[in-house]
Amino acid sequence: MSSDTPAHINETLLLDETALAERIFQHVDAGTTDLGDTVWREPVSHYLSHERFEAECALIRRYPTPFCPSAALPEQGSYLARMAAGNPIVVTRDSDGAVRAFMNACRHRGMQVAEGSGCAKALSCPYHGWTYGLDGSLRGIPGQSGFPELDRSEHGLKAVAAIERGGIIYVQQEGDIDPRRLTHALDYFAPNQPLFDQKVLTDSANWKLLYETLMEGYHIKSLHRESFYPFGYDNLNVVETFGPHSRVVYPFQRIEQLREVPPSDRSLTGLVTSVYMLFPNASISVLSKHTNLVILEPVSPTESQWVIYSLINTSSDGKPFDPEDAKRDAAFVNDSGQEEDRAAAAAIQRTLASGANSHLTFGHFEKAIVHFHQRLAECL
Repeated sequence: MSSDTPAHINETLLLDETALAERIFQHVDAGTTDLGDTVWREPVSHYLSHERFEAECALIRRYPTPFCPSAALPEQGSYLARMAAGNPIVVTRDSDGAVRAFMNACRHRGMQVAEGSGCAKALSCPYHGWTYGLDGSLRGIPGQSGFPELDRSEHGLKAVAAIERGGIIYVQQEGDIDPRRLTHALDYFAPNQPLFDQKVLTDSANWKLLYETLMEGYHIKSLHRESFYPFGYDNLNVVETFGPHSRVVYPFQRIEQLREVPPSDRSLTGLVTSVYMLFPNASISVLSKHTNLVILEPVSPTESQWVIYSLINTSSDGKPFDPEDAKRDAAFVNDSGQEEDRAAAAAIQRTLASGANSHLTFGHFEKAIVHFHQRLAECL
């Protein structure tokens, strides 16, 4: 994208680029940062308890959460299968171009009917060969005579709710999607924005510990001394909330080049990293030449997966950046700062059961984390 602020949110909920640049310069000159007004104490048990873990997974399953960018299903017949909140889900783009989502389980014996991603006319169970259309309907049963009373119309894949908004595919595993839950959905990715990488990373840490690493710049100088800090600032962020979500902006020192540019002509593209935290467990990180859609999937109270989709940004002339430039941009983030964040979260997880702390404390510098935990507590 050529702007760090989605157009339909720009005027109503978040600062536009002119106001955002001014806020950043005020902080640079004063040595300040955006502050919250609440100190939050999150019980350590919430990062260890199986009961709490199951409640959080249940919340994610009944909430419309990003599953993948639209670019991951580029054509009719595309499918993508992965685990989400503990359940196997497969999303398809059918012959009409519509997006559908199902429990990835054959209605015969429960085997998954799709693995990874690809393009096909039908999904076939590798165990006994039952086949399903991309609309979930049961199309074929080898040896149909062995199931004389089976009604095919009642044995299609179990559907779950899915909707495509702003270049993102949302899935809700339980119940129908309440449109009010998408009031603040980001109209973000362009329909033809190229996807250049997708991967899954596994960490020995509770999903919330990993999620929290994305929401504050209080740790930049101490944890990222040789990676991010030489290019940015220590503890300087603009933090805004919209609905249950938030945006945390991390400026680069090169933003100083805008000092002499008239405010109305300022563009922050490539001069800040904007991280949109999409409640309950996803984020969009907008960097110089690429954008990551990240879903943090809980696996157990002490294990989580990052599901990361990387897309190429658009330059000021409306054309996508060179894919190699986008890959180098991504490598800078993934091979340095992100590795440090992951290691920190895993280290924290190892101490939690020691009894050293009864709770984790989040102060005024950690406004977005406090907002997240407040919303999580309300929804649970």
